[in-house]
Amino acid sequence: MSSSGILLLDKPQGWTSHDAVARTRRLAGTRKVGHAGTLDPMATGLLVLGVESSTRLLTYVVGLDKEYLATIRLGAASTTDDAEGELIGAVPAARAADIDEAAIAAGIERLSGDIEQVPSSISAIKVDGKRAYALVRAGEEVQLKSRAVTVSEFELLGSTVVDGYLDLEVRVVCSSGTYIRALARDLGDDLGVGGHLTALRRTRIGPFSVADAGELDSIDVATALIPPADAAARLFERLELSEQQAIDLGHGKRIEVDAAQRGSTQPITTPGALRAAIAPDGRLVGLLELRGADGSIGKSVVNFPSDVVAGA
Repeated sequence: MSSSGILLLDKPQGWTSHDAVARTRRLAGTRKVGHAGTLDPMATGLLVLGVESSTRLLTYVVGLDKEYLATIRLGAASTTDDAEGELIGAVPAARAADIDEAAIAAGIERLSGDIEQVPSSISAIKVDGKRAYALVRAGEEVQLKSRAVTVSEFELLGSTVVDGYLDLEVRVVCSSGTYIRALARDLGDDLGVGGHLTALRRTRIGPFSVADAGELDSIDVATALIPPADAAARLFERLELSEQQAIDLGHGKRIEVDAAQRGSTQPITTPGALRAAIAPDGRLVGLLELRGADGSIGKSVVNFPSDVVAGA
């Protein structure tokens, strides 16, 4: 038997996200495991996995904001915008080490807020049906279009001179789709010395923190799983159902939602806002969309089966 739930993993360096999913499938005894956003092999940190029916929740995790700790090395660019590529355009050591603090702060400020960012060519973005990184590795030149992203926080935590380079320790909070490698590249370009990423750790995705994540070599999947109802309640407001409402909603019927259930002091401000619909026994019945001018009609958007299902 295999339970449904959300699993938080702290991915080690050198592992691909696919490696982590494959190992979790073996540990959980099921093929039905997915993830909400990859990490490069060089990177460490939080992977949010869904097991069994909880993979349905991953759709709502992928687009959440993310937090990273990173090391940006100034003084040379890289063919991959990170430490795994070939260094290019290195500047004299003294020039990199003597970059003015005010200039760094100004460069970080220009890369904060709502910005246009050209993703790294070594990315999973598809170009004519093929991954950009595969085209680059095949020797093709790839030009990706800029995209709008939001860097809500870009904080310099400290700096160190290493072998003539200037390493910046930074914390970044950003929208989904933001490339930290590209921030390193663009900061180096802006300062005229080149830049690339030498370390990256994802510390948060939405309400999920790496502090609560388990290690791949020691995690007990059965005990580490966050039950679907608890995970959904971190993502959406809870809506407590009556026994009959739970039955009706589970059968795909629309239900009437009274003011006490939806919170009469918290009127619906976003049309179609989702709620985590919880049965009296604490089970997640589904994700509910509130409709009508007063939000009194509930319609299931995603239903969830029982938490325990047959596994391989």
